[in-house]
Parts: sequence; C-alpha cells; structure tokens
Amino acid sequence: MAEPDGPVLEVRDLAKLYPLTQGVVVKRRVGAVRAVDTVSFALRRGETLGIVGESGCGKSTVAKLLVSLERPTAGTIHYRGNIQMVFQDPYTSLNPRMTVGDIIGEPFEIHPEAAPKGDRRRAVRELLEVVGLSPEHLNRYPHQFSGGQRQRIGIARGLALRPEVIVADEPVSALDVSVQAQVVNLMERLQDEFGLAYVFIAHDLSVVRHIADRVAVMYLGRFAEMGTGPEIYDHPTHPYTQALLSAVPVPDPVARTRRTRILLPGDVPSPANPPSGCRFRTRCWKARDRCATETPVLAVPSGLAGPAAHASACHFAEERAEVRA
Repeated sequence: MAEPDGPVLEVRDLAKLYPLTQGVVVKRRVGAVRAVDTVSFALRRGETLGIVGESGCGKSTVAKLLVSLERPTAGTIHYRGNIQMVFQDPYTSLNPRMTVGDIIGEPFEIHPEAAPKGDRRRAVRELLEVVGLSPEHLNRYPHQFSGGQRQRIGIARGLALRPEVIVADEPVSALDVSVQAQVVNLMERLQDEFGLAYVFIAHDLSVVRHIADRVAVMYLGRFAEMGTGPEIYDHPTHPYTQALLSAVPVPDPVARTRRTRILLPGDVPSPANPPSGCRFRTRCWKARDRCATETPVLAVPSGLAGPAAHASACHFAEERAEVRA
C-alpha cells in the first residue's frame, strides 16, 4: 500500500495480452495482441494525468485494467482508497429502464456501508446538486436528459462512494464542443472540492491540455513520452509526439503558416505483431539500426536541459522547436 503522503494510485509494468486462436472445435493459440505493454506511472491526490494517443493504442484498455474490468496479464496496480470510472458514452452507460435516482443510488445497494438505507435518497439528492442538476429530477429516466446532463449523472454515480481516484475514459468525446467545456469545468471544480485524482483519457489534445497536470503520450501499447503539460505541448522530444501535435488544427492563419506539418508514412503496425525494438521505428524519420534491436526506455534523455528534459522513449530524442499545438 502507498504511504499516507504517497501516491493514491501506483502502476508498475502493467501489461495486457489478448490471445489469438485458430480453429472452431479445437482452438489453439497462435499469438497474442499486446494491447498494453509495460506501462508505469504514479498519481497523487488532486493530480490529473492525461493519456493521449490514436484510436487502438491501448488507452481504454488501461482504463479497464485500473478499475478491474479487465485482469492484467502482468504488472501491479496499487490503490489508496476507492477508484471509480466515468464512461465515454453517456447514451449507453446509463440503464434506460432505471430512474436517475436508482442509477446514482445503485452503488449504495452494492456497498450498503457507504450510506445507511434511510439516508440514501438524501445522498442521491445531494449528489445531483453537486453536479449541477435539480434534485427534483430524481424520478426521471435517462432519455429525458441531454447528453451533457447524462454525463453529469454518470459523474454523480462515480462520486457516490467518495473515491480518491476517478478514471475518465473519453468523458467528453461524445458531446458537443460547448457542452464539453461545461463538463470539463465541472470536473475541475469537483477536483478542487473533493481532492480527486483523475486519469483522463482522450484523443482530443486541446481538452487534455486544459485539464491535465501531466500528460502521457501512448503509441501501440506503450508510453512514448511523459511530462508536464507545458513540457509535452511546448517542448516535445519524441518524434511521435511531435507528429501528433503538428496535426492539431491552429485557428490563427499566421501561426498556421509558421508550423511544419509532419506526415508519417504507412499505417500503425498491428499490436499482434509489433516491430522489434522501438515500436515507432517503422514510421519514424530518425530510425537507425539501433532502433530495431534495442527497445528505448521511458527516461529523461541525456544531453537535454530545461523543459525538454522529461521522460521520452527515444534513442535520439531532441526538441523540435517549430512543433506547437
């Protein structure tokens, strides 16, 4: 367990492999999909770690592993306190046959010690108020709410057991842009009020930049780069992070002309057959022979100083000044 002043969540060498089989009657294993491979991080009270990357890189699998919806193949996850999850799609994560009161109160049925039976309705009403919804909506059904309101209901359900950590798996990706800002602002307010720690998973780099204290960039099951928001967004050192940031739309036409777009050749390799050594080497303009034989470690590269001196899994990490998001 973590020390009283230590991390509320600590992950070491987390891995998840899904077996590939052949045959109908007699199935035999022919390989494995490496969805998550040796991921490590720690999270402290009141901190937000943003995990970004392309679809299929393993972000959502990490989320499921953290809340035990999936069992890890290897590695350890240490918690201090409770951990809850806010799901991506507010239209499918709420039971349409249950009232809002029953949805938010369901954790109390599973964990009766969290709220005495006579106090549960009051607790549900308080949770609705906390997330900005009227307690009078207690007996309504999910279809009577907008997408943003449904996600607030999901957040209220996540708060019911007073968790120390909330894993938010793309919590605003299914919402309109104006509603996204409202939900993100709500999450920030709740973090300040309750001292929550967030693992915030998203593919929208601008949303993560707004909410995250630290950012981990994920590629093909591994963290490619990790640092504070300013370190990652203003001083990226991994080629994949630089390419990812160069694709972010820039509203200012003058700034847009100053930035070089990095176009990567080919497609993302299959996680069932990832490249040897560095997994990004098949698309990287810096790739050398060493990249095929030696797996880079996520560590601070030697020779870099200042904001560029943060963890990067690249043998030839260096800051590329013209890349700005």
